[in-house]
Amino acid sequence: MVTLTEINERNWLEAARLRVAPEQQRFVAPAVGILARAYALRASNARAFGICDGGVLSGLILVRDLTEPPACYELQQLLVDASVQNRGIARSALTQLLELLAAERRFDTVELCVHKDDAPALHLYRRLGFVDTGYTDPNLPDCLCLVRHLDKQSDPSTSGLPD
Repeated sequence: MVTLTEINERNWLEAARLRVAPEQQRFVAPAVGILARAYALRASNARAFGICDGGVLSGLILVRDLTEPPACYELQQLLVDASVQNRGIARSALTQLLELLAAERRFDTVELCVHKDDAPALHLYRRLGFVDTGYTDPNLPDCLCLVRHLDKQSDPSTSGLPD
């Protein structure tokens, strides 16, 4: 069973050891970089969650509040360790994060940027209801900006898509 857990003084070293597959390294920050980013962005309510699969720390997910327009949650990073990929862990973790954010309800949307060449990530995000905003960040011209509304109609558990 996949669950989200707090990153704290007991598990941060274990989290820092997580690694993606070599071909993903140009798309995802190293785990220690994700943890550092969460710390650096703490004024923006940045939160790094551990992703546990069967009680074993298997990944990280980082989200922050973006208060300048368009105010939203911003998904910064999603990392699943190379040793446990292709088991639905990322989908389950992201679904749980979306449910958590919908319950908080500080913002109505979640936005993210994903590299155009990161086909597995694009597939995952689209399956969970993210759509292209049409905006290209001038600082990230090789990325697509995606958005997902946190309303009942876009609830991933009601999408009808197979796992």
